[in-house]
Amino acid sequence: MSKKKYSFLIFDLDGVIFDSKKNMEYAWSETCKEFSLLRKFDLYFKNVGLPFEKILINLKIKPSKKIYESFKRNSLKKIDLIKAFKGVKSFFRFLDSKKIKYSIVTSKDYKRSKYLLKRFKINPISLHSPNKKLRGKPYPDHILQSLKQNKVDPKKACYIGDTSVDYITAKRSKIGFIFATYGYGKKRKLYKDNIKKITDLKKYIN
Repeated sequence: MSKKKYSFLIFDLDGVIFDSKKNMEYAWSETCKEFSLLRKFDLYFKNVGLPFEKILINLKIKPSKKIYESFKRNSLKKIDLIKAFKGVKSFFRFLDSKKIKYSIVTSKDYKRSKYLLKRFKINPISLHSPNKKLRGKPYPDHILQSLKQNKVDPKKACYIGDTSVDYITAKRSKIGFIFATYGYGKKRKLYKDNIKKITDLKKYIN
């Protein structure tokens, strides 16, 4: 059975393009110290992919702008801990050379996302980060905005993610989903399309 081909790719950032686990661990540890939060990093990490506010709620911490700002500030301090996964640079050069359009939908804030994309010379046609107007994952709002803004037929688009949150977001958006097995989530049978490395996406490109 031939694989479905897509002409528009939408990427998650953490766990798909960037390995940011060490950076997150540092930022969470420093934030916990500052606010005396007795929550280990592994509990935080189980919620990766969700908006930061939702993670706090799941950890039974009252959402706070000060906590969020602390996390972002500490993340920026050690942002060089974030590395691109193997094959990322060459793959995006390939997309650019073939003039294949792609966008980013992430729970990471705009400032850090923009910095990392620029640093690694990744040039999406649009970047969609948390804001006050749209709901975050697993709601489909940001993916739907990407499709509308870039005038893309949902049937020709897919979301590349690494968590169950990403899968649910893609399904609610009524687009395809490809699971990055090298990321942070657990592989499940319901993920029909899987990649072991980002360059494997070439077989899904129309």
